[in-house]
Amino acid sequence: MQTPKSLLSLFLCWAILFSALFFYFPRWKNHYAEATIGWDVTGYYYYLPALFIYKDIKQVHFKDQILQQYRPTNDFQQAFLHPSGNYVMKYSLGQAVLYSPFFLIAHTWASLSDAHPADGFSFPYQFMLAVGGLLVAFLGLLVLRRVLLRFFSDLATGITLILLVYGTNYLEYGSITGSMTHNYLFTLYALLLALTINFYEKQTYLKAVGIGLLVGLAALVRPTEIISALIPLLWSFNLPLKSGLLEKWQFVKNKFRYLAVAVIVTGLVGSLQLIYWKYVSGDWFVYSYQEEGFSWLRPHIWNCLFSYRAGWLMYAPIMVFSLIGFSQLSKQHRTLFPGLLAFSLLFMYIAFAWDIWWYGGSLGQRAMVQAYPILAFPLTAFVEASLKSRIWKYVFGAIALVFVYINIWWIHQAHWGGLFVPEQVNRAYYWNVLGRFKKADTETLKLLDTNEPGYYGVRKEVRQLVYENFEQDTSSAICDLPPIEGQRSACLNASVQSLASYSVPFVTGDAGWLRASGTFRCRTKDWNIWSSPQLLLIFYNGGEILKSEQIRVYRFLNDGETKTLFFDIKAPKASFDRVGVSVWNGGGVMPILVDELKLEAFNEQ
Repeated sequence: MQTPKSLLSLFLCWAILFSALFFYFPRWKNHYAEATIGWDVTGYYYYLPALFIYKDIKQVHFKDQILQQYRPTNDFQQAFLHPSGNYVMKYSLGQAVLYSPFFLIAHTWASLSDAHPADGFSFPYQFMLAVGGLLVAFLGLLVLRRVLLRFFSDLATGITLILLVYGTNYLEYGSITGSMTHNYLFTLYALLLALTINFYEKQTYLKAVGIGLLVGLAALVRPTEIISALIPLLWSFNLPLKSGLLEKWQFVKNKFRYLAVAVIVTGLVGSLQLIYWKYVSGDWFVYSYQEEGFSWLRPHIWNCLFSYRAGWLMYAPIMVFSLIGFSQLSKQHRTLFPGLLAFSLLFMYIAFAWDIWWYGGSLGQRAMVQAYPILAFPLTAFVEASLKSRIWKYVFGAIALVFVYINIWWIHQAHWGGLFVPEQVNRAYYWNVLGRFKKADTETLKLLDTNEPGYYGVRKEVRQLVYENFEQDTSSAICDLPPIEGQRSACLNASVQSLASYSVPFVTGDAGWLRASGTFRCRTKDWNIWSSPQLLLIFYNGGEILKSEQIRVYRFLNDGETKTLFFDIKAPKASFDRVGVSVWNGGGVMPILVDELKLEAFNEQ
């Protein structure tokens, strides 16, 4: 008997996930924040060692020891000090619940081993959380295949699995970064879809309990995932809207006892978070994200879809076919279309309303990954329709191969290639590096700040507009570093953050390009790029700044180095009457010397 194509696809998906984790980038072999338990994962995980190892869920006294030895984050970001005097974990405890089987295996391993301390962060814990995430991903894809086969052909289902794993950031978050919430939620959604389908075929209390448990766990991992309840509520929805709502209301009334069980179970699961808050803070509800929140009236739709910084379709362009595929889904499966579309729109609205819309160091929109089981339906519908077209199936196949390549290329650049720079990629840099494997040179790195290409030809008609060597500038701060040139160099430090703007009259049309340059020396580099000193080139119109561009000095300067840096900016077409050059310390505290500050005008050859 011939092996189903979708089963072969599933094996290929499992193979690349396994290879990515075990051979390409095994996180348990890394240290500090690059290990499995680092950054956000540390916050999800902290409940487990606090409760089971250190018996200290309120004060987490062990945090200093862990930070010093393992450095999962730069500082203690996993909890905040509540007015009660106790620490409250930032992230909800659902992910810790899902980690617990793998944690318990790791803790047993470490407790029986003389090679690894049973401290919650040694090798067994790092390894088991990584492997646990991979097993969860395997389960999610297995269930999703079975779900899709209920509605689509074997070939279309197989192609969709390949596209989701090879062509989207699920490859990253289902393997290398599989301990994040998105991988686990992907599997919870796949299980919820499977159980919902079975529930609509035959209702039982056990299935109702299962639905409540899955919705409760999803919401316990990320509170906004409470909208997963819409999947069983809106499943098999008939149009037009009015008759569909009446029919659904009748279904709810007739099956109320089952739905009530599901709601009760969801509430019981969610109560775990309330009990934790009450125990550590004395309050039943604590908003643990503090200053972070949502912009409900101004969701960041364009940025979340198309931003070069973290736009979903810029880093997983294959998913544009899922959005287009809703039209095909409405034709192929009319009763699935309304509920899945409504859920997808609400999901994206919530995900895109989060003020930290780039989600930290996200590779694309990682918040979209858990919705892929739902979005797999319109994607498979699109694939199904494409396979019926003699020409389009080849066109779609060619486009899909390009998009798969782009996805895998970005994932490689995020780990070994080095061209993906989290939170900093812009339009000019994106298109300059896309598809390359050569390490970014100095001119390419400048694009991360200027977002526009410099001048690469021979300059002509060069005029020096500003030159400052600080020899006569007695107002400049003094550093305990030797001057770069002559007797004096300007110094920026924690108390002196900026030089004056050295500006001269210069009007639109006087030259096509301007170059800002300066020589810099530091003792110790600040690796936080956002607090790096900046070399500024400023265009003024009257007393207002028309345009300002800069490069961050510490992109190019290392400990103890002295280096001359410059960047070129094309003169704007808008009217300006003055140009200037300056240096700002960017909020940094490390002392840095500045000398030979120049501003030049020139034209193209």
